[in-house]
Amino acid sequence: MKLNGSEIIAECLLEQGVDTVFGYPGGAVLNIYDALYKYSDKITHILSSHEQGAAHAADGYARTTGKCGVVIATSGPGATNLVTGIATAYMDSVPLIAITGNVSNDLLARDSFQEVDICGITMPITKHNFIVKNVADLANVIRKAFKIAMSGRKGPVLIDIPKDVTGAVYDFEPLKPESIKNPLLSEKADFNKVAEIIAQSKRPMIYMGGGVISSDSEKELLELAEKLDCPVATSIMGLGGFPASHRLFMGTIGMHGGYETGKATDNCDLIITVGARFSDRVAGDREKFGKNAKIIQLDIDKAEINKNVKIDASLIGDLKDTLRTLTETIEKANHSEWTAQVSEWGKNGEVKETPPSDDYAHPYHVIEAVRALTKDSDIIVTDVGQHQMWVSQKYRFEQPRTWCTSGGLGTMGYGLGAAIGSAVAHPDRRVVLFTGDGSFHMNLNELATVRSYNLPITVIVLNNTVLGMVRQWQKLFYGRRFSQTDPKRQTDFAKLAESFGIKGLRIHNDNDAESVLAEAFSSTEPVVIDCRISPDENVLPMIPPGKTVDEMITEME
Repeated sequence: MKLNGSEIIAECLLEQGVDTVFGYPGGAVLNIYDALYKYSDKITHILSSHEQGAAHAADGYARTTGKCGVVIATSGPGATNLVTGIATAYMDSVPLIAITGNVSNDLLARDSFQEVDICGITMPITKHNFIVKNVADLANVIRKAFKIAMSGRKGPVLIDIPKDVTGAVYDFEPLKPESIKNPLLSEKADFNKVAEIIAQSKRPMIYMGGGVISSDSEKELLELAEKLDCPVATSIMGLGGFPASHRLFMGTIGMHGGYETGKATDNCDLIITVGARFSDRVAGDREKFGKNAKIIQLDIDKAEINKNVKIDASLIGDLKDTLRTLTETIEKANHSEWTAQVSEWGKNGEVKETPPSDDYAHPYHVIEAVRALTKDSDIIVTDVGQHQMWVSQKYRFEQPRTWCTSGGLGTMGYGLGAAIGSAVAHPDRRVVLFTGDGSFHMNLNELATVRSYNLPITVIVLNNTVLGMVRQWQKLFYGRRFSQTDPKRQTDFAKLAESFGIKGLRIHNDNDAESVLAEAFSSTEPVVIDCRISPDENVLPMIPPGKTVDEMITEME
């Protein structure tokens, strides 16, 4: 059938199972938005306040569904406003399709109005990108883009389309999406080698990351852990991939991980790393990480093997296949003495909390009060900073794809957009955004989007009036020279919410928390809660950058 380029885009999106896109219109994508008008009964478009918010919303949609998120932006500044969102998705291996318009072919490379080389700009932060200069190539490029985004280690792909291509007419032939099968690259001998190392181990542990969730391998990981009877630590990205209530769960690993995970990492004789990459925030001193242990790495991306930490054996392929085959290959084990020791470390390593105050709420108290009011299937989103670490420590995640945060890039301003995407994807679930006043100042414009679509998001601003995480580092490593971390802003977040047509509430101290949260959670409308916490509240424990658990900070002097 004869369709113009914009209609071909819409048809290809439908082929790929896309029913929701996020974006912001502009001159170079007017043809695409005209097609979206015609296809509005099949494709829902969510209009953000800013293209970066749209990118983060598509990211949140993807993380909480496992589907590919789609964002659309116009040329020039519209396209460049997507860059942070694309980089965020790239660092966390989130499947995302960014469709940008560009000036017509005859205007390219002429410094035309709102022209930018978005493919050149995004080359380092996409799995691949395309500029489609001929409408005859358009459908196949879109199909290829989705396959690339969802294959292997997932990630973002950008498609740049000049305006004349979106208006040109061409014959469109429907095509069913190509099934994606990631090959298992490891052979039987590799599995036998890994099984032999495991059999020799007396004190094994599993360190899991976001790859477990990306590959939907939570069940397979649980079966391996139970057969091996060994403790499981998770990266920030892996939260929800192993139930926090399970007897083998230790908590998060790394800079702000628990004392027991640090001690286990130092004293184990085997680390089985599953879908994680030994980032600097986990490994610290890479030469001393797991210094008494052999290390096995399971990953889909061969480039990650031996990249950060030297390992002893690896299995390459989709984690579902590698975990299932490995579990079948190993013998059932009993490591009760070892797991008891790890549990004992957990009891002894508790951080001393600050006493209650009439002037402030304690973040742990608020987070635990929220957990008491939420279901396991509800979705928790954060921005980046101290609040992100507090939630990772204290909110007990039981299910995958219920935790949405920027791990690799650490993007302040990510949260509200991601919460919007999560709420659009899951209208039957509660979405709670924990943010800090610093992060929230970067993205609060998206409250307009929340109100426009009446999304029942509960925003909790853990408001200490300072840039808390940076200030904490200034306390520890810069002689308490607080340079530009006390912005002295006077924003009243409750009144701000009301100016957007959203209910605003306040938590002054711990005594307020339960009643205010109960009021917020009883509503089907969006709510913003301004929760005052102390500017001197810190994230502990903390392993200083490049150090080991032996230098862990558990108390601020």
